[in-house]
Amino acid sequence: MAKAFASQADLEEKQVTFTQLSENCYAYTTEGDPNSGVIIGDDGVLIVDTTATPAMAQDLIAKIRSVTDKPIKYVVLSHYHAVRVLGASAYFEEGAQQIIASRGTWEMIVERGEQDMKSEIERFPRLFAGVETVPGLTWPTLVFEKEITLYLGKLEVKIAHLGSGHTKGDTVVWLPQQKVLYSGDLVEYDAACYCGDAQLAEWPATLEALRSLGAQKLVPGRGPALLNPEEVNKGLDYTKDFVSTLLAQGRKAVEQKLDLKQSMALTREAMDPKFGHVFIYEHCLPFDVSRAYDEASGITHPRIWTAQRDKEMWDALQD
Repeated sequence: MAKAFASQADLEEKQVTFTQLSENCYAYTTEGDPNSGVIIGDDGVLIVDTTATPAMAQDLIAKIRSVTDKPIKYVVLSHYHAVRVLGASAYFEEGAQQIIASRGTWEMIVERGEQDMKSEIERFPRLFAGVETVPGLTWPTLVFEKEITLYLGKLEVKIAHLGSGHTKGDTVVWLPQQKVLYSGDLVEYDAACYCGDAQLAEWPATLEALRSLGAQKLVPGRGPALLNPEEVNKGLDYTKDFVSTLLAQGRKAVEQKLDLKQSMALTREAMDPKFGHVFIYEHCLPFDVSRAYDEASGITHPRIWTAQRDKEMWDALQD
C-alpha cells in the first residue's frame, strides 16, 4: 500500500511548550512541529517565525500575553517557507511595525512564494488549520543584505544571514548579551531536516558559522530547545551529519548512474539506521533525496516545488 502523501495522515495534535530561556527570551516548541521564538525587550516584543496561519498564531499570541502586555513590534522570517510565514498578519493587530527578512528570502518569495504556499498547504493539512484566515503571501517590509541590529530598549538583537543551508536566505536571530540563538531550520534536533530547497554543499560551513557564535542556548527549527552548550553542539552535529550523509549518498547515486528511485534506496541504506526514527523523516526523505540527486547532478539552484511536482515525485518513489 502506498504511504499517505507527505504529512496528510499526520493529524495528531502536538504538545506545545513555552519555555523561558533567559531574562528576555522564550522558546515556543511544538513536539517536532515548527518552532517559534519570542524576545521581550524593554519596549516591545520580537517574534521569530509566525506559525502557518493567523488562526494558529493565536495560541502563540496567548502565550506571549500570559507574560507581557508589551506590543509585538517586529516579526522576523527565518526563511520563506509558508509554514513559517503565513501567520504574520495576526501580529499586526498586536502592534507589529516591521516584517524583517534577508534579501535571499525576499527573492525566493518573489520567485516561488505562490507555488510554495499551495504546495505546503497540500503537504500539511494539520499545520494549516484555519488556512482561510491567510490573506495571501507574507511580504517583508524591511529587507537586509547580511546583518542588521535592533535594540529593544537596551537589549541588543542581531539578525543575520550567516550563509545558506536550508534555503538560500536563511536568517538567524542572535542575542550576544545572553548567548541565545534562534536558528530557524538551519538546525534541527530529533527531527528530519527538510532539504527540498537546500544548498546542501554550503550547509555544513553555515553550521560552523553558527557554532562560532558560542551560543549557550539554541532554539532549532524543529525539536526541543537546546539548553546548554553541550546540547547546542549536539544539535549542530546532528544537523551536519544529516545533510552531509544525504548529499554523499546523492553523489554516489549520480556517480553510479542510478535513477531517482534507486537513489532513494541507496540513501535509505545510510540514513534509515541513524535517522529513520525521528519526527517527519518519512515526509522529508523523498523531497530530500530529490534535492540531493539534483545538487549532485549540478543543479545548484533548487527547482521549484509545485503541488503537481510534489505528487508526481511522491508517486514515482512509491513501491
